[in-house]
Amino acid sequence: MSKIKVKQVRSAIKKPQNQKRTLEALGLRKIGHVVEHEATPNILGMINKVKHLVSTEEA
Repeated sequence: MSKIKVKQVRSAIKKPQNQKRTLEALGLRKIGHVVEHEATPNILGMINKVKHLVSTEEA
């Protein structure tokens, strides 16, 4: 599997609880925080759910 870097670029304030929990599950805490994950279907689905709050790039 390839690696993918996920960076939070927008705040989760005033967003639905499920989006806040998705960011938390991805390991993102605040704007500018970057985490690295395997590009599995589960992770890609989570990223797709909050794509307006994060940016991604191949690691």
